[in-house]
Amino acid sequence: MQRPVINLADLEVQSVAEDRAPHGAGAGNYDIRWAEIASRIGARKLGYNLTVVAPGKRNCPFHSHRAEEEMFFILEGSGELRYGEERHPLRAGDIVACPTGGPETAHQIINTGETEMRYLCVSTMAPIEICEYPDSGKFGVFEDLPDDENGRHARFRHLARHEDARDYWEGE
Repeated sequence: MQRPVINLADLEVQSVAEDRAPHGAGAGNYDIRWAEIASRIGARKLGYNLTVVAPGKRNCPFHSHRAEEEMFFILEGSGELRYGEERHPLRAGDIVACPTGGPETAHQIINTGETEMRYLCVSTMAPIEICEYPDSGKFGVFEDLPDDENGRHARFRHLARHEDARDYWEGE
């Protein structure tokens, strides 16, 4: 039986896989390191991870979710939350709610402090998700797919811009 408890000190923080690392303009603004928690303690409907961000960096682009709600609990460090058109200071002990929505709920955590920022991320796990990225005008559609015969997790990912839209009947 899987143990339902894990201590943060026992987590091994990993850098994101090379194929998911940011490329091109703005790539130097990101620090993508995290430790998976949810699957290690048997979670089924919530995702949990520990995120670590270096000073002056952010973990992900400014984005909103249409299906998944997120919560962040700041464990160490200080920074800033971009939320919609507002900015809010963050420090250890702060709890952040990011409900579903459009640009008004878009969010991004930036480490504006002098030391690493560590925070716990908790999210509902939707099998199909749509994210919008207001800074770049993109949107993404994501679907978790069943593991393949080798146990590898697959995911459908498609990123586009709204102006790339096609007529429903085009090519039919």
